[in-house]
Order: sequence, then C-alpha cells, then structure tokens
Amino acid sequence: MRCDYCYNKDIVFAKSGAYSLGDALNFLKTRQSLLDGVVLSGGEASLQELIPFCKAIKKLGFSIKLDTNGTNPELVKELIALELLDYIALDYKAPKEKFQAITHSHNYDAFNETLTFLIETEFDFEVRTTLHADLLNENDINTIIRDLQQKSYNGTYYIQEFRVTDENIGNLQKPQSSFDKSRLLDDIKIVWR
Repeated sequence: MRCDYCYNKDIVFAKSGAYSLGDALNFLKTRQSLLDGVVLSGGEASLQELIPFCKAIKKLGFSIKLDTNGTNPELVKELIALELLDYIALDYKAPKEKFQAITHSHNYDAFNETLTFLIETEFDFEVRTTLHADLLNENDINTIIRDLQQKSYNGTYYIQEFRVTDENIGNLQKPQSSFDKSRLLDDIKIVWR
C-alpha cells in the first residue's frame, strides 16, 4: 500500500533493511528482563518471513503484537493457528468504495477476509482508522462502523487523527475539511487517538 498519510515513507520505499532478523533477535536478548512484548509493524510486517521470526521471539519469552493492514490473511491465520500472536491492531483504511483511492491498492477483499476471520475466531484484536478529513468524511466513517456492526465486531474502534509530519507519502498537510464527530453512529465504542 501507499497510503497518502503514511509517515513511514523511508520504510515503505526502502529497497533493503538496515538490520537483519539476527540483529533484531540479538537486541531482544539484551532486553529479556526489561520488556514484556514486541510489536511487529512497518510498512507492512506481514510481507516478511514472520513465522520463524515469531517462533524465535516466543522462545525468548516475549508476547507479540502485529500491526497489519490485513492484506495477507493466510499468514495471519497461520500465525494464529501456531499461537505465535497475542494481539493484532488491524488498520481499516477506508470503506470499499474509497479503499483504492486512499491505499493505492486493490487489496480490499484480502483485508475484509482478515477482518472477518478475526471476528469469527474471537481473536484479541482492535480495529483502527487514520482520519484525514480531506480523505474520509463522516459518511465514510459511518460506513466503516456499519460494516463492523454487521460483522458483529465487539471491540473498540480507534480513530487516529492525522498529524502533520515533516514527510508523508502524499505530502499531506493539515486537513482543510472539517469533521463533525457528533454525526457518527454511536452503536460501537469509539476512542479517539
């Protein structure tokens, strides 16, 4: 994905990483008595060889949270079946109608498969959306809320307000459009970040 609001521009467009998995594991060994868990994030973490990495992290005694856009449902299912994940933060980028425009990706169906799977298996996860009011309006967020309700999502829905950074993929600035929180459906628990 190439979400315009993404502030991890350097990671998304990197040709290679600065650290190997061995480097990361060696670092974690020095933190065994200091940290409880590890967050796998990105870019998109599920593009990596996560199964052996997660097994090695688990052997060190850490819990694992995966931040994901949900576009690799088969890997998510396998990681859960192997009991290698403790928690997932799933990015609901946009309603289906706006998904491609915001993510520059055609992977809505894969995301939807991951979302449905997590709800049906009752895995511990949260759903979150980054809100830039020039990209998503109240109707868009209500479409997401209705979809979560129809799928029987019982967790908290986190809305992360876009914050201007020095660089983001779309060079977005502060939204020019206003967003009226009072117009949102209230049938689901929403937390603003």
